[in-house]
Amino acid sequence: METSQKHLVVLGAGVIGLTVAYLAATDPDVVFSVTVVARDMPEDMNSQAWTSPFAGANWAPLPAAATDKRVLNWELASFNKFWDMIPTGLVKKLPSSIYLKQAIDTSELWWGNLVRELHELDRSEIPEPYKFGLEYYTISVNPQEYIPWLKSELLSRGVSFEQWHVNSLEDLRPLVGPEGVLVNASSLGSRSIIGVEDTKLYPIRGQTIVVKSPLIHGFAVGSGTINRRRLNAEEESTYIIPRPGTKYTDTVILGGTFQSGNWDTSLDMDIAKRIFERCAELAPSLKNTEVTKILKHQVGLRPAREGGARVEAEAVKFPLNTAHNLVPWDSAEGGSMQVVHAYGFGGGGYQASWGAAAEVLALVKKLE
Repeated sequence: METSQKHLVVLGAGVIGLTVAYLAATDPDVVFSVTVVARDMPEDMNSQAWTSPFAGANWAPLPAAATDKRVLNWELASFNKFWDMIPTGLVKKLPSSIYLKQAIDTSELWWGNLVRELHELDRSEIPEPYKFGLEYYTISVNPQEYIPWLKSELLSRGVSFEQWHVNSLEDLRPLVGPEGVLVNASSLGSRSIIGVEDTKLYPIRGQTIVVKSPLIHGFAVGSGTINRRRLNAEEESTYIIPRPGTKYTDTVILGGTFQSGNWDTSLDMDIAKRIFERCAELAPSLKNTEVTKILKHQVGLRPAREGGARVEAEAVKFPLNTAHNLVPWDSAEGGSMQVVHAYGFGGGGYQASWGAAAEVLALVKKLE
């Protein structure tokens, strides 16, 4: 059939790109062959050039969903999908605690009906120096197992992978073809790819510690305050996230930082010390070296964007029209490419992934 020659090219092999490819590959109404193109692949889980390997990868309240109905719908769909995946072992059901230094009215929490079984803790259950606590159930995944799982699922469904560095949308024209569609899930790469060059993108530096600790089973957050948007507004925050895993068992991520505009991927050991000490206040067993082992330190850059994530379709015309007129000399004349952008999710990539990918696929279908 002629339609079998149409191509859906997904640029980016992070959680957003792979989830889009998964939905496309499993949707009987999609007529495209699917190819994932990326500089960093699921085999490159130690590369700091992309974000997905270093994510906290749990569900936690973030600012965007508090005020943006579209983002809330993404997160609701994703939370429900992950919740249904708990029996697979890829997702962990987390008993979760928030400790605060002042009491709040839980009826004002926009996410109270999204998580499961939210209730206040008794004072005797709250560690010093905190004065108020909440408990509920949320979820986490382990990027070290989840991202490779997504790729294995895609390979089993005939999706192909090509590893190369894309400098310009022009580079992708031969692969996309005249009737194909490009899904641009290139994360922070969209700041520099010619033809996109989105200067609204910026990094939020995250530093964490990964430990092996069989005594920690619940998600915990410590904060001086909480508002209807986010648990912590500081550059440094306190959270403990146990992860699922069959290969990587009993792993826990300790965090962390939210340093906007900071491109530094080097390890700051002073920050690491502060992270560990704050987390140990919530979980004293971390200081028991007989049961807790530090596995590694991590630094990653969350791909944030002024105004929120960009999920929209665009017809890109060639030759590329840019403000600087410095497009490479061999840019082809004439024609266009259908592009659906999906980037700029900041620290919410995993928790928006299934819902956002469904919207992306709906946009792709409209272009068939």
